[in-house]
Amino acid sequence: MSFINYAAREINIKIVYYGPGLCGKTTNLQYIYEKSNPQQKGKLISLATETDRTLFFDFLPLDLGSVRGFKTRFHLYTVPGQVFYDASRKLILKGVDGMVFVADSQEPRMDANVESLRNLDENLKENGFELKTIPYVLQFNKRDLPTAVGTDDMYRLLNFKSEPTFEAVATTGMGVFETLKAVAKQVLFEMRRR
Repeated sequence: MSFINYAAREINIKIVYYGPGLCGKTTNLQYIYEKSNPQQKGKLISLATETDRTLFFDFLPLDLGSVRGFKTRFHLYTVPGQVFYDASRKLILKGVDGMVFVADSQEPRMDANVESLRNLDENLKENGFELKTIPYVLQFNKRDLPTAVGTDDMYRLLNFKSEPTFEAVATTGMGVFETLKAVAKQVLFEMRRR
């Protein structure tokens, strides 16, 4: 649920990057942060645990437009990938406006992708959302690795609702901004419909 700051004439939108451990959620956000205009972004905050971390930052994009005269400020979050941080995942999903599921393209990680996608669906439901109706994009990351599964096979395995799907190599930036723009467009479309 977006938050409206009437004084600043901004709509604050929360987008969460979800997926199994080490799939590239953090790399996506770091790339976006590094390539964003310094005057348009907040600080990159990292909440570290023993084995994982959650990243957060906000930015005010120049090219995504406004909603009813309000600027849009996007708050991007990652969730911890490991299953034992499920309580943190649920907390981070509170008030989410859009989702990016980052799937690891490596063949040995397919079961972890499926498990994480099921977990996302369950955790969204606990927060009063439905994966079938929330703005949602699927990203196949690590496409440059020799053990990458074919995109058709990944799509059959992970596609949930014919969502926009992007191939990515987050370390080089391939597909990173395309993924973000696709989910942002969906969120803005939903907001304009209200």
